[in-house]
Amino acid sequence: MNLVINGKETNIIDGLTVNQLLAQENVQMPDMVSVELNGQILKRTKFDQTVLKDDDKVEFLYFMGGGKCL
Repeated sequence: MNLVINGKETNIIDGLTVNQLLAQENVQMPDMVSVELNGQILKRTKFDQTVLKDDDKVEFLYFMGGGKCL
């Protein structure tokens, strides 16, 4: 099955959930990553229930805090 993950075409096994994909892709701190699936932000409560399909587009979004106030 083919996916586009963060803009890169990737081949994965059929039937993976979003949580399983995060593990397979060795995503660091998966509890701190938001997932966009086909242009829509996916609720974290749906990661275990959402089975990926051929040609889905997945983006892993990392939000960073910090900076310096002047």
